[in-house]
This record gives sequence, C-alpha cells and structure tokens, in this order.
Amino acid sequence: MSFKHYFKAGLIWFRQEQSASLSKIYHKSHRISIQGKADLQVSAAKAFKGDPTLHNPEDLFLSSLVSCHMMSYLYVCSKNNIDVISYTDNAEAVLETRSDASGRFVQVDLFPEVIISDPDKIALATSLHQEANQLCFIANSCNFPVRHHAVCRAI
Repeated sequence: MSFKHYFKAGLIWFRQEQSASLSKIYHKSHRISIQGKADLQVSAAKAFKGDPTLHNPEDLFLSSLVSCHMMSYLYVCSKNNIDVISYTDNAEAVLETRSDASGRFVQVDLFPEVIISDPDKIALATSLHQEANQLCFIANSCNFPVRHHAVCRAI
C-alpha cells in the first residue's frame, strides 16, 4: 500500500531595471514561499551569475539530501536501540555542465560523523547508513550515486 503526500511552494520573481546596455542576462534572485514558513531568498549559484550571498537550488538540493539521510538514519538507529549523541555531515556534490548549458548532478558524497553511547554498537551503527539510504525519499529520487563515508565513535 502506498500513500501520497503533497507539497507546495510558490515562487516570485520580477524583472529588475536593466542597465543602459540592455543586457540579455536576467538577474536570478527570487523568493520562494511555503505557507506557514519563512520565505527563502534564492538566486543562482555564483558560477551561474547569481548572488553568492543567497541560497541557490544546488545548495538546497544537497541540503535536502543531507537532511533526509540524517532523519532516515536516526529512524533506523531508533529501531535498533542505538542511542545517537550527535550527528554531523559535510557533504559534497558534483555537478557536471555541458557546452549546451545543460547539466546534472553526477554524484553526492556524504561524510556523516556519528557519536553513539554504546561502543559495542559501532559496527551496527555504521552499517545502518545503507538502510537509511534505502529509506531516504530524496536519495530514492536521484539518478546518480549517493555515497556514504561514515565514521562512528562512542563516548
């Protein structure tokens, strides 16, 4: 049995006054609105002529993967009676662009560092990243590998 969940987001963008050169390059900054939540100010990545001080779709996509994996991981740890003390990650994504201006992500590497309370469960806690990846909604929506380089310690 499957269940469907729906999400909505709104986007607002307006053309800004162009310089005297009448440049054909549009500014990329815009606002994303999700009902009941703070608006996000978004732009293109700096490499694509966006405002580097704002979030960009690539950052948000990678952030979604990192966050979803962590939540899936915490879920499988709770099912296996593993007490997680802390979880950090410094993920990296590779985006390839082509001469026709198209592109796509080709891989993501997650580097989760997990601290648990029971040293006897380090091997199990480390192995659970695979199950978390299989449960992660965002990873399941990707057409490229999401690799895990997990480190687990106990205190």
